[in-house]
Amino acid sequence: MAVGIIALFFVSLVFPVTNSSPPIHTDKNRTMDERFLVDSEHNSKNDPDEPTVFRSSPNGIKDLTKNQVEAIGGPMDSQWPVMSHDVQHTGRSPYSTAAVPFVEKWRFPADGWIWTSPVIDENGVIYFSGYSFFAIDSNGTLKWNNIGYIDVESAPAIGDDGIIYAGTAFASPNHLIAFYPNGTAKWSYPTDNIFSSPVIGEDGVIYFGEYNGNLRALYPNGTLKWSNPNIYSVYSSPAIGDDGTIYCTSWSGGSVYAIYPDNGTIKWQFSTGGHTKANPSIADDGTIYVSSWDDYLYALYPNGTMKWRVNTYLGSSNNPSIGPDGTIYVAHADLYAINPDGTVKWIFPLGEERQCTFSAPAISADGIIYIGACIDYDHGVGGELIVVNPDGTERWRSGSICNEGIASSPAIAEDGTVYIGSLNDYEVYNGGFDSRGYLHAFGPGNVKKIEIEEPKRGELYFFGNEVLSTKTGRTFIVGGPIDVKVKTYTSSELEKNVSILIDFNLQYSSSEPSFVWTLDKRLGRYSYGFHVLKIIATYKGGCEWYEQWWFWYFHL
Repeated sequence: MAVGIIALFFVSLVFPVTNSSPPIHTDKNRTMDERFLVDSEHNSKNDPDEPTVFRSSPNGIKDLTKNQVEAIGGPMDSQWPVMSHDVQHTGRSPYSTAAVPFVEKWRFPADGWIWTSPVIDENGVIYFSGYSFFAIDSNGTLKWNNIGYIDVESAPAIGDDGIIYAGTAFASPNHLIAFYPNGTAKWSYPTDNIFSSPVIGEDGVIYFGEYNGNLRALYPNGTLKWSNPNIYSVYSSPAIGDDGTIYCTSWSGGSVYAIYPDNGTIKWQFSTGGHTKANPSIADDGTIYVSSWDDYLYALYPNGTMKWRVNTYLGSSNNPSIGPDGTIYVAHADLYAINPDGTVKWIFPLGEERQCTFSAPAISADGIIYIGACIDYDHGVGGELIVVNPDGTERWRSGSICNEGIASSPAIAEDGTVYIGSLNDYEVYNGGFDSRGYLHAFGPGNVKKIEIEEPKRGELYFFGNEVLSTKTGRTFIVGGPIDVKVKTYTSSELEKNVSILIDFNLQYSSSEPSFVWTLDKRLGRYSYGFHVLKIIATYKGGCEWYEQWWFWYFHL
């Protein structure tokens, strides 16, 4: 046995392996670089179109009196009705998550990558988009989906009357669509590509931006109120101040705009030192926070003058979030916590090859921060949910939950469940590859998942016996037979068979516990090789779970 073990480790040196497979891209699933105009390459290299003139703060000006911002009546009074929870984009939930268990309880498959952030209505229904538009109950079952190439690329918004607003991109033509709660369309308004999440004013007017077009305001019946052609290429979701002022940023020119809501004219314009794609956020005292690609986080007074700016070393494509104590959170390679006076409170490193250019932090009532991160963005290795304590220490991280990355921002439900979308996971249908994202649910409740119980990941097995843990975390199986055992949760809710696949070829499928298949044969042409083990099951209502990882197998 000792000789065999030594030989095995020698082979592992000769045949280096990797734990991840290359990303799959199709015509439908655009790469991150195509979708976000090479965000990863900016790194302080994007010069503004014109020299930036920073306005100095007027002498003697004081911060506005801090008042608690009350919920604006436009969006639904629900758990998470718009991008980053509210029309100020604070990312701040009124619900505590301190006692919530860190477990992924279910995941629901979309029919394409999930670029968008989920929103939640007053009944706990979650809305998000792959290529179709989905409504999912809080137990992970499908309520409805609007089938077709809708391709919503930004978070939807839910009105006080339950109407859901979502904008399309890469369609011909594109539209802002108003959905009834049952999934049928109320109306649609033709637009250019929309990457801007709509927001809803207290009078029901819907505000959104177009990538190759204007900032627009629509009445609740879908007719145009006004359009401002001078604010061009708006990626950002507008934010709404207490006085109704609309704030947005423009990719072209890298400016922040304040707009009168009645007629859409510009109140003031502030130029940053780089392109701006991020949503503005508004603090309780009226301060506007914006992250720019010149690597700075800006704080602006409501009159458009600069209060302060702080270098956060790489800009963000999503909005800063604001905690219950006024702390501002913004992230790229690191998560920064900035005090309201512009001083750095702490810096949390996301980890090696982690970054969250696209995901805005979500903050629970007790100050716990949730953020989605891409792992090795340039190569599309994976993505994970990271949880940080209010003091900047790590609370928990999920490990990789997908293959490509996370662009979605988390949303927090009333029971403490955290929802987040992923871009891409591999699936196999009729012998061919396809790719799609999942909506992931972390928190309390009924767990609908399956796990590979045996063999264990990162172990060495010799003729079916577990010998020792490997230093690399890779799994080695020498000889046979060895039982592949699948552990199920809430098995009474299973709708389809539990399946075991080797190299994406079906080996076992059954609806009757226990779920065990014995591996005792050569895999492929050679007696040794690198293989992928995958298990998959579907629960009632469409909730789906799979697990897969790679292993070395030596058939003796």
